[in-house]
Amino acid sequence: MTMPTRLLMNGKIWCGLKEGFSEAIAIDGDKILATGTTAEMIALAGPGTEIINLEGRLATPGLNDAHMHLHHYGISLVELDLRPAAGVTSVQAIVDLVKDAVAKAKPGEWILGRGYDHDKLSDLRHPTKYDLDAVSPDNPVFITRTCGHTTVANSVALKAGGIDRDTPEPFGGKIRRENGEPDGILFENARDAVRAVMPAATESYIVDAIERGGKKLLSLGVTSIMEAAIGLTVGTVELDAYLTARKDNRIPIRVAGTLMGDLERNILDYAYSKELVTGAGDDIFRIGPVKFFTDGSAGAGTAWFSIPYENDSSNYGVRCLTQEQTDELTLKAHRMGYQIAPHAIGDAAISMVLNAYEKAYAEMPDPNRRHRIEHCGWHVPEDLPRMKAMGVIPAGQPSFLYFFGEGYYTILGSERPQHCYPFKTWLDEGLHPSASTDCPVTAPEPMPCLYAMVARKSDTGKPLGTAQALSVAEALHLYTYEAAYGVHDEERKGRLIPGQLADIAVFDTDFFSVEPEAFLSAKCLMTLLGGEVVYRA
Repeated sequence: MTMPTRLLMNGKIWCGLKEGFSEAIAIDGDKILATGTTAEMIALAGPGTEIINLEGRLATPGLNDAHMHLHHYGISLVELDLRPAAGVTSVQAIVDLVKDAVAKAKPGEWILGRGYDHDKLSDLRHPTKYDLDAVSPDNPVFITRTCGHTTVANSVALKAGGIDRDTPEPFGGKIRRENGEPDGILFENARDAVRAVMPAATESYIVDAIERGGKKLLSLGVTSIMEAAIGLTVGTVELDAYLTARKDNRIPIRVAGTLMGDLERNILDYAYSKELVTGAGDDIFRIGPVKFFTDGSAGAGTAWFSIPYENDSSNYGVRCLTQEQTDELTLKAHRMGYQIAPHAIGDAAISMVLNAYEKAYAEMPDPNRRHRIEHCGWHVPEDLPRMKAMGVIPAGQPSFLYFFGEGYYTILGSERPQHCYPFKTWLDEGLHPSASTDCPVTAPEPMPCLYAMVARKSDTGKPLGTAQALSVAEALHLYTYEAAYGVHDEERKGRLIPGQLADIAVFDTDFFSVEPEAFLSAKCLMTLLGGEVVYRA
């Protein structure tokens, strides 16, 4: 047998759901050579083999975040951090951060931030333009709720976007008003008018963000992601940035890139002209599916449901597309050979997407296309057989259970939260569900995801369908193999078996021998990408 270039020994190495554990693993270049006991692997070593003693620690396949926004995460690292984890627990705390930013900004410079959660603020409300105007009368301010579906603009920003009391409600969006006057809170497509006048990110700025975000992810044991929306904010510039970053070797992790194919935010024809269809690329950057938005988020009250929200009997959420538009976008991408991954959280939105898939497959059958539904938070029971029949992949976010579970009780009552994101049902029914954070919607740390899949509890201890709890092995399976399967990569990565890429994460905690609460403080100690150590704690 070939002499290994690197050997990891004396560990508890989880190789995969079916493969179980080994003590040691031999690596040849960028791929797994063999697994077995420490003695068996030591016997393969030669004078040039580097040996790493794991000292009993747990190693797993590199984690794969199946739905996150890498370049937006990288950008968020240099914007105002409004997350509760950053100590932002009141409207006044947000105002204080904006005030400090204004003091350092140039006249007219935009103040941007992200991450506040009104459900976790002591005020239990969104900030408004009146709060922001008090500290920023001249600089435009645009701050986004953690979900990414609601934004607060001050008066300067609203004026720049042409939004006033006479502005009509756009389709797929809401402008919140007080006595007819916009109060600065914009939902979904209502934000587009302000975004259109904001300074656009340049290609080099996005490349920097890709590299910055990717390096941070490696420190968490994340070696692969699905970038969930290339073209969302500055169109084709974002795709060009990824191509440039790859050419310049500045993508630190493996990326499957999702292309925007929405009504307005659409780079599909541009990508297709460059022959960038699903599967094109290499093991660092390849093209994944096509995305469009059918609704918003549950936390923002904009996910589209067939029954109203518990806290507002007039609110069914926001429908971002009609059935006809969904059919048209689906058929176009399907005919062009792309995998499709629309955003749909509420049951009404999910049903609409499945309707479109049925029409697409009826026209052009393709049993291995693996169309997805991103999030897929709440679906009616009768839609499960439809998903199975078409092999539709539900790409849910366990981190939503952890970070937003308390809020689900507030807006949806006590019953509906018990039926959200049914990972156990999906897995048992063979639907290949994956795990992800939707970062920067939530933090990129994988530990809250693992905890939520196994414990099915929010960060405040609220139960969320405990019958849907997974075993530790099943949770890791969703975060590795199934995430790879979701973008046709399961033959290259997701397990530690001979021939697959040697992407490995080593942790300070054995998830298999502790209570789920211990996951939350666990740390990554070492990350290997393609057999090379790319991070050490």
